[in-house]
Amino acid sequence: MLIQDVFSTYKDDLQQVEKCINDNVNSEIKLIPEIAHHLIDSGGKRFRPLLLLICSRLCGYQGESRFPMATVMEFIHTATLLHDDVIDQASIRRGKASANQIFGNSVSILVGDFLCFKAFTLMSGIGNNDIFGLVSTMGNIMSEGEVFQLTKCGDVNMTQDEYLSIIEKKTAVLISASCAAGAILGKAPKEKVEALSRFGMNAGMAFQITDDVLDYTAKGKDFGKSIGKDLEEGKITLPLIFSIKQSTEEEKDKIKEIITHKKGSQKAAREILRLIKKYKAIDYSLQAAAGYVSEAKSQLSIFSNCTEKDHLNAVADYILSRNV
Repeated sequence: MLIQDVFSTYKDDLQQVEKCINDNVNSEIKLIPEIAHHLIDSGGKRFRPLLLLICSRLCGYQGESRFPMATVMEFIHTATLLHDDVIDQASIRRGKASANQIFGNSVSILVGDFLCFKAFTLMSGIGNNDIFGLVSTMGNIMSEGEVFQLTKCGDVNMTQDEYLSIIEKKTAVLISASCAAGAILGKAPKEKVEALSRFGMNAGMAFQITDDVLDYTAKGKDFGKSIGKDLEEGKITLPLIFSIKQSTEEEKDKIKEIITHKKGSQKAAREILRLIKKYKAIDYSLQAAAGYVSEAKSQLSIFSNCTEKDHLNAVADYILSRNV
């Protein structure tokens, strides 16, 4: 089954999510929906809402609360992107000028805050304390991840374990919560909620690793960001961590110079790419991602075979095959 087939199956549900998104970014302050829509409408695949919809259906729930709950996850995701672009001083997001580049840093941060608080307003309407607890804990963990990543920016001595901790906190925990929230809406037993949470956590780890690989392999026009963007921002991701570990002392010194001075030139990027290819760091990283995908799929053994289980497996497979 292809990911397009999965999206097609949930087309009507995702349209309801879009309606909920549009209804809830409205404000009498016109700049708020303008900035929110700039990012929300810029080509995101609604990956997190899709997972929530699949998991809720898997657990027998097709009620109305899944639409605002999916919107909650998309709003929080969007808010983190707005904040990230300010922190990273990014100029491009999804192939076009980032919100902070157009509207400025201050208002981008504030609209991100607006979306976070709107998410909690939507959860108040759902009125499920377990979901409140889930999302509140998730928010704390994501904030820790942001701070931890900031402290490791440009640190060529960052370990693979530290990198994995960062992506777990920054990316995987939100995908995990999206899956668990769907199960909670379906009043699934604890063991099934936890299984879907683990599925999402492992899928999220694989998603971020492949995302980081794409920064070194995809063409800028395809991925919406230039090759080596993370390099320019001083971010150390798995392909580079592995390459540094394998490098000679001379190569390590060269990498340190490039990262420390954030030399985002084509020449610097080519030098890093050369080392990544030399030490087969892309293959290593994709193997790590494949391990997480395998672990994610194993968490679904608690569920009987059904169409929704097939959908989750297809999403997991898509993570490894995507090129955008």
